[in-house]
Amino acid sequence: MYSRPILWPLLCVLSGAASASPPCDAALHPHCGWEAGEAAPGGSTTHTSTGDQMLFSRPAANLPQERQLDFQLGNALFRRLWASAPASTQAADGLGPLYNARACFSCHHNDGRGRPPASPEESSNSLFLRLSIPPRSPEERAALASGRLAVIPEPTYGTQLQELAVQGQPSEGRLRVSYQEIAVTLADGTVIALRQPTYTIDQLGYGPLDEALLTSPRLAPQLPGLGLLEAIPEADLLARADPADADGDGISGRPNWVWSPARQAVALGRFGWKAGSSSVDEQSQAAFVNDIGISTPLQPQASGDCSLHQPICLAAPNGNSPQFEHLEAPRQVTDLVALYTRSLALPARPTADQPQVLAGKRLFHSAGCAACHTPHHRTGQQPAAPELSNQLIWPYTDLLLHDLGEGLADHRPEGEANGREWRTPPLWGIGRTEQVNGNTFYLHDGRARSLLEAILWHDGEAAAARAAVVAMPAAEREALLRFLGSL
Repeated sequence: MYSRPILWPLLCVLSGAASASPPCDAALHPHCGWEAGEAAPGGSTTHTSTGDQMLFSRPAANLPQERQLDFQLGNALFRRLWASAPASTQAADGLGPLYNARACFSCHHNDGRGRPPASPEESSNSLFLRLSIPPRSPEERAALASGRLAVIPEPTYGTQLQELAVQGQPSEGRLRVSYQEIAVTLADGTVIALRQPTYTIDQLGYGPLDEALLTSPRLAPQLPGLGLLEAIPEADLLARADPADADGDGISGRPNWVWSPARQAVALGRFGWKAGSSSVDEQSQAAFVNDIGISTPLQPQASGDCSLHQPICLAAPNGNSPQFEHLEAPRQVTDLVALYTRSLALPARPTADQPQVLAGKRLFHSAGCAACHTPHHRTGQQPAAPELSNQLIWPYTDLLLHDLGEGLADHRPEGEANGREWRTPPLWGIGRTEQVNGNTFYLHDGRARSLLEAILWHDGEAAAARAAVVAMPAAEREALLRFLGSL
């Protein structure tokens, strides 16, 4: 059983010395001071470029020269704008018929995270609404229990609301987001306003939604470091799971076992807000189908997420072409896009050893945040990607599911994840969000407008950590946020 960090005693002071001589006993509390490798979150893949919006778009610093061209080709395909079929070029047609975006880059601008709509009237192609219904038959319950299905699709609208459609097709509807502000008062009297979102769907194009509809909004996440997360040995992740909270620390992380279409077997989920995909390639191919309506080797349906109750959608022209494996995105395309996303590197942390940052790190551990946001891992051997092998990495995640309380609950199960559970999101790169994307929206639906707001939404297993942050004096809270901003 993995022994998580307990609530470290606050032996360290904010005015401590620099990393060379930490102000607490590092032998007793190894996370108090500077740790070797912290400044390079992606190990040898870490790049040192600074100062522009493309920090998340650099290749791994140790990517072999012979694979640099493939990286650039993958980048071009990631940015490709797909057209509806039939088009003058069959290499880039097949969009839709229903879709949310025309390119991967549209959702992951600069390879970073998306943002929610700025107003109830604005459409957003980087905040999606997942759809499903509870199981109603023995067959549906059996499919869920076996892992072959993660959800039961809404009978007409499938597993995702598509707000856009090709010419001649009605779109599925419009997602509307509105907010109610909730005031939270910290121990020192500071008042923070949180945004409680409400989601509605209107302009339905194919009739009413099922009365038992389950929904979950999902913001497009940032991309660098995915290949490194995929390379963490499965045994290391499972060793950190404690589903019954056997150690009594209040943290009961558990894995999400999901169906892998590539392996034709159940596998450990690692990617997505509820760890619903087991590999970078599977996550990427699912996005091709659900977000853009493009058929792939693992999901060859040319009509994307169209259902039997949308016959006009099923009858639309498609781009499945004989010269491209009877697909719209053949294996060569999906392989290059997967290589690109696997190879995106994290930027270095130039302020990792500053006294205030280290003070914030100590507070991060003392508050118990590291119980879920595991600071570092070591990747395993990757024969097909030696640049990702045997790297000491600092993603600040355990990739496990945790109950974060009623405030963040979507009440929509996905695989073995229940309606209150979310995969611990990696924190590396989180402090660069504004530089890369020009905004600071966090959590699975972008409701948080700052890192402090994101912390204050935590509850459930994270209730004690949240309470510790609420109780902090302003100077300590500032140090904690400075540490998170340095990641």
